[in-house]
Amino acid sequence: MSKFDVAIIGSGPGGYVAAIRCAQLGMKTALIEKYSTLGGTCLNVGCIPSKTLLDSSHHYEDAIKHFDTHGIEIGGEIKINFEKMIGRKRAVVEQTTKGIEFLMDKNNITVFEGLGSFVDATHIQIAGKKKETIEATNSIIATGSKPGSLPFITVDKERVITSTEALELSEIPKHLVVIGGGVIGLELGQVYRRLGAAVSVIEYADRITHAMDSACSRELTKVLKKQGVKFYLSHGVNKVERSGETVHITATNKKGEEVSFEGDYCLVSVGRKPYTAGLNAAAAGVQLNERGQVEVNDHLQTTAANIYAIGDVVRGTMLAHKAEEEGVLVAEFLAGQKPHIDYNLIPNVIYTWPEVASVGKTEEQLKAAGVQYKAGQFPMRALGRARASMDTDGFVKILADAATDEVLGVHMVGARVADLIAEAVTAMEFRASAEDIARMSHSHPTYAEAVKEAALAATGNRPLHI
Repeated sequence: MSKFDVAIIGSGPGGYVAAIRCAQLGMKTALIEKYSTLGGTCLNVGCIPSKTLLDSSHHYEDAIKHFDTHGIEIGGEIKINFEKMIGRKRAVVEQTTKGIEFLMDKNNITVFEGLGSFVDATHIQIAGKKKETIEATNSIIATGSKPGSLPFITVDKERVITSTEALELSEIPKHLVVIGGGVIGLELGQVYRRLGAAVSVIEYADRITHAMDSACSRELTKVLKKQGVKFYLSHGVNKVERSGETVHITATNKKGEEVSFEGDYCLVSVGRKPYTAGLNAAAAGVQLNERGQVEVNDHLQTTAANIYAIGDVVRGTMLAHKAEEEGVLVAEFLAGQKPHIDYNLIPNVIYTWPEVASVGKTEEQLKAAGVQYKAGQFPMRALGRARASMDTDGFVKILADAATDEVLGVHMVGARVADLIAEAVTAMEFRASAEDIARMSHSHPTYAEAVKEAALAATGNRPLHI
């Protein structure tokens, strides 16, 4: 029987990063993955393929809508080769997953293909092409999450689909009905809207992306409406039925009236749920809570002292980079170090265009907590860089403590804010004040100048360029 210092079940961003860090710290490490490719949801059917399609569809939209304005004339009709677009997506996924295989080899990590399940707290059975059992002094559960649904919806994976199937369609929908106005639904909705589909988003709450600052929700709604996406807010879906190639959806609006929708595809995007099927957690003394999450303490230690859990399978936001940080934390804790994660400083991003990014507290959270704050906001349209690139939608908003001026939250909508949010995370990690950011030199012309200008507004000084 093979023996390891640590075994990780699940090879998503949390699992494979935990494996690398454990190996770097001198531990004999095993990584168990039930699928034939490494990388989990993120690399195979999540972050990477969705961003690939977002990029391809963005290029197409630019070609048909914006090239002429830039003085670029293309003779003949611009056409979509959807099969080729999906093929490029597959190639990017394959290249990325092969990269994870390389990292496993480089770090001398033993990879097992098969379903990992606990025999007891120190033994894991792997059911793959052959059945084998390994022994591990410590284990890390990194089994991630799966798309959620509603009890009355039958996801047939053909016309009533989840994000997994939406990334592998053989045709562009005529009318895509999206149930859920969260990150995944909006990103994939925008992909197919750019490619010519009619897109309707049905959301139970009174706004999309309800976990983010309401100003970001309003701005993104406005922009996506301008792009042709239709929104039905405060609508509770109560029936989804398929008839041939048509999906019928029935919902109730806030007035209590029944509203009907028809589309050739229905994307069910109502969140994700922890995935623990086949883990046999109870045999190892690992407890799950009522939401199906693995119970952990501040060190991400489960109810079994030598078993830890990270990522989507535990409490907190379901984000790849959050899982990575947790994987590193557990590895370093096992090595006797004293790592720490500030969950308030885990950024959140929506990769629509314009992008949406945030870190720290929203205005709603500060109001609910009774915190006195100052807000400074600056529109992207006032930037020379934004006008030069024709990306004028959005803003940067900075929230700072009214007494100390410490930055409490930063919220952005605009071009490349997924990258720009890192400046805010860095500033907040060092407990910067709005004045600190306002006094920093920002390159001109850049989108980052909006951060400086918003900081000037938050300090009470007048922004320079509006």
